[in-house]
Amino acid sequence: MDILTTSEMEQADRLAIAGGLSGFALMLRAGQAVADAAMDMAEEGPILVVAGRGNNGGDGFVAATELAARGREVSVILLCERDTLKGDAALAAKGWKGPLLPCDLSALGSPALVIDALFGAGLNRPVKGDPHAMIEAINANGAPVLSVDLPSGINGNTGTIMGTAIRATETVTFFRKKPAHLLLPGRVHCGRVRVADIGINAAVLDEIRPATFENVTDFWQAAFPVPRIDGHKYARGHAVVVSGNMTSTGAARLSARGALRAGAGLVTVLSPDDAVAVNTATLTAVMVRRMNGHAEFAEMLTDRRLNACVIGPGAGIGDDTRALVLTALAAKPALVLDADALTSFADAPDRLFAAIKETSNTEVILTPHEGEFRRLFSEMSNKHPLRSKLERVRAAAERAGAVVLLKGPDTVVASPDGRATIAANAPPWLATAGSGDVLSGMIGGLLAQGVPAFEAASIGVWMHGEAGSEAGPGLIAEDLPEVLPAIFRRLYDRFGIEY
Repeated sequence: MDILTTSEMEQADRLAIAGGLSGFALMLRAGQAVADAAMDMAEEGPILVVAGRGNNGGDGFVAATELAARGREVSVILLCERDTLKGDAALAAKGWKGPLLPCDLSALGSPALVIDALFGAGLNRPVKGDPHAMIEAINANGAPVLSVDLPSGINGNTGTIMGTAIRATETVTFFRKKPAHLLLPGRVHCGRVRVADIGINAAVLDEIRPATFENVTDFWQAAFPVPRIDGHKYARGHAVVVSGNMTSTGAARLSARGALRAGAGLVTVLSPDDAVAVNTATLTAVMVRRMNGHAEFAEMLTDRRLNACVIGPGAGIGDDTRALVLTALAAKPALVLDADALTSFADAPDRLFAAIKETSNTEVILTPHEGEFRRLFSEMSNKHPLRSKLERVRAAAERAGAVVLLKGPDTVVASPDGRATIAANAPPWLATAGSGDVLSGMIGGLLAQGVPAFEAASIGVWMHGEAGSEAGPGLIAEDLPEVLPAIFRRLYDRFGIEY
């Protein structure tokens, strides 16, 4: 689940070498792992390795030598002069006794598989010249592509396309994934990702201390809330969701249903007068309580049993919503701010961030989509090719003093302490009206059960993605809460929890 930046991966290599492994031994194991993957992808037919001048190319030469030893027909195209190679890459090239084809696009031919060993994860400048032309030709060739470490042309830290990039069928990487294996568009270019063990001891992570993790169950299992056999609904928390006026109530109801399905013991929709009738008529297990304005809200929140709150879905944009947010921050329930609650501070984000920090409430989660994020964190929304979504969200969390969740197919959750998770399990059909409202409610339901904010946001994102896959194509937001029981059953089975 640990994700390593390119510099952290370089540190892992150095620590492994300091521990007794040579750099060439690591390259041999990497190349053998590439050969194993190639054998799986192409059981017969010629294999072409396209190699660059660095260690990525060295991995390609080792793979070519290994595949030839296994009886496969292999050729290599090298995009530089062989005698210009240095270090371990030169040693690997020296071991290759097979055909070395000219750096000519026509040399690609019609292979059963292309092994892309042009550039590694450290690429930080645009691809130009012969490498650019070769990448374009490989993409146009139509043969399956196995990329070494990352598809050539993808920046390892950001997932950005550096001018052009290989569209791989599969990618084999080593020891741990990089951010680009999960962030878009890099993830799309990687295809299926294999992580190969090349002999680096996991103990090196104790010194590296990575702060980025793939959002998978192993990361947050210890924080996952499990009802006790001797428990009761009051022990599972009471979440409240603030409703908008009569014409804007649906989002709050979706959020409330998500909170209840996520496990909150009780959920109440706080409703203005004109919306009480419609909310009451359409809710059953979720309760409805009349609430008009921030003064009444403040009075309600003196009841500490109301321990989690969701503000934003359908709440309306303006001073009234802003006052409700500041009231909730002062009362200090665990708090999810979404949609209208965020946009209401678009012209005064520092006021929101100051209020979060002044109240010392560490259980605050902001859940913007990209547009809301740009409005709230305008200075962190530039399109610089080396500034990743991960970096932007991490900086936003530090500035806001809250957990920030930036939604999307590669949702990133970041904590002010620097920790971050990246999710890769969201299906495309989650992009539908109301889906984010359900997510904010699910997170509120987890907060009500006492899950810390960073873990609650990460769990909510993962379960939201799984629910989307469970519901399948054609889902609408109302489907998501109803499939959560199936997700809980799978989690209980995975964690060995009886039910």
